[in-house]
Amino acid sequence: MKLLVTGGAGFIGSAVVRLAIRRGHAVVNLDALTYAACLDNVASVADAPGYTFVQGDIRDSALLETVFADHKPDAVMHLAAESHVDRSIDGPGAFIDTNVMGTYALLEAARTYWEGCGRPDTFRFHHISTDEVFGSLGETGMFTETTPYDPRSPYSASKAASDHLVRAWHHTYGLPVVLTNCSNNYGPYHFPEKLIPVIILNALAQKPLPIYGDGSNVRDWLYVEDHADALLCVLEKGALGESYNIGGENERTNLELVQTLCAILDAKRPLNDGSYADLITFVTDRPGHDARYAIDPTRIRDELGWRPSVTVEEGLERTVDWYLDNADWWRALQARDGVGKRLGTG
Repeated sequence: MKLLVTGGAGFIGSAVVRLAIRRGHAVVNLDALTYAACLDNVASVADAPGYTFVQGDIRDSALLETVFADHKPDAVMHLAAESHVDRSIDGPGAFIDTNVMGTYALLEAARTYWEGCGRPDTFRFHHISTDEVFGSLGETGMFTETTPYDPRSPYSASKAASDHLVRAWHHTYGLPVVLTNCSNNYGPYHFPEKLIPVIILNALAQKPLPIYGDGSNVRDWLYVEDHADALLCVLEKGALGESYNIGGENERTNLELVQTLCAILDAKRPLNDGSYADLITFVTDRPGHDARYAIDPTRIRDELGWRPSVTVEEGLERTVDWYLDNADWWRALQARDGVGKRLGTG
């Protein structure tokens, strides 16, 4: 297939681009190159015969029309989004602009192109979203595809709105769509403002390791390369109009996660005295911090035969190794706006 991947220079998008190229797909990577994007993320495939990069904003309708006309994709994989909850607390407007209005513009461009091609059954618009649209769980229960939406942050509300738009374009106009909602991703090329890279890089600098609140918030952790594999699986096999929850089957509290990272670093880059866990520091919690996310992966497992292959312990070790081996990559990003600062304090 020829895939139009939006946000393909970001963390998850670049994992999709790299995997798609390895599997023989052609890829048009459309990315605005905002603060969290980095072309080094796709340097390994930049010279591949089937790869094309286009710098541009998904809100630019004229550009989108040109991209569809010039490249004639068989499918869209829509990953371009503002995605950091803390930044959404400080500046929600950018999240509404990109995640809602950008998705609207992309849907309209895709619909115009699809209708102009005679409404082919083979075309797909795959919208990639988050489990955060479902809100917060207590100590028990899991999110399913039919869990009512209950977003709690400007970020999750903007993603919920975009999910609704995609479903509306399917039901109203017949646009052939599939949707996915994923749990927390981690792995190589993770932008250094998110929890896991913050902990790794602060530990290497022997700075405090900040944990919000008491560290009891629970997330289901999904290795990014597993996620990319699941996204291509849904694109190729998913039923039209359906959504699929993608989870890592790896629930951990934030404190447990950080303690695991500290143990891995103790073994790989030991301090002269003590443990990295001694640097753990509890800080004021994020406003409206959701208590727990957990994915029920039954549909994607039973209908499409997919499940994650990487445990959180294995994935965290791979991630630490990658950061230890790729200091040039993360050092170049540390001067970008907001990196290394506490955001989202309300």
